[in-house]
Amino acid sequence: MGHIRFASDVGAPVDVAFAYAADHAWFERWMYGVTSVQPLGTPKTGLGSSYRLDARIMSALPVPTTCEVTEFRRDAVIAYTLRGRICGTVTLRFDPLGFGTTVLTIEADYPQPVGVLARMCRRITDASAKSALRRTETRLRREIEEFHGTDLVGRMT
Repeated sequence: MGHIRFASDVGAPVDVAFAYAADHAWFERWMYGVTSVQPLGTPKTGLGSSYRLDARIMSALPVPTTCEVTEFRRDAVIAYTLRGRICGTVTLRFDPLGFGTTVLTIEADYPQPVGVLARMCRRITDASAKSALRRTETRLRREIEEFHGTDLVGRMT
């Protein structure tokens, strides 16, 4: 299993950052490569909610993926489990840093290729996963701050 972790400071309170990340209406804006999101069944948010994502990662054709919320602790943690050709777990952690600031930690666990030929591709897989997670973290941070109307130091934009 591959594991990647990034952390950054977000110029928004924990409740605002969490609410933005938990709302599926915004997934396309911050999840790297996602082109469409459709909720599957009920509930539409929270633990047990699931979505059909179409993602374009390293291909011109959309790759259908199922995304399920497998951990949900209000204002603390959201874990998304991806199943399909793109699989793994993405976990978002929200920790208060100070007045109106949040530490956003984003982690990904993903399967490593196995076999002789696949081992040669492991570096490519790792590099692609790191790039996608870094872009996701950067977009999410930027979108939360824009949604809240402040930048990192809390100035109104």
